[in-house]
Amino acid sequence: MSPGSLSTALDEAESKAIDSLARYKFQMFGYWAAIWVHLNHLSGEKRPNPFRRFVVVAKGIRKGGPHVP
Repeated sequence: MSPGSLSTALDEAESKAIDSLARYKFQMFGYWAAIWVHLNHLSGEKRPNPFRRFVVVAKGIRKGGPHVP
């Protein structure tokens, strides 16, 4: 896989993960998020994780913080 196609695959995995989450397809979100993490590792780009914001919100909810409507 060429570096250009890895970059394209990363973008596609991110898009599909977000789309899956928006459609309440939680298992597919996890699948595409994991694909993104794997491709990011393979590419060597070391892109920042685009799902970090979701993790921060989830940690806040877990600790009894405000919920996002």
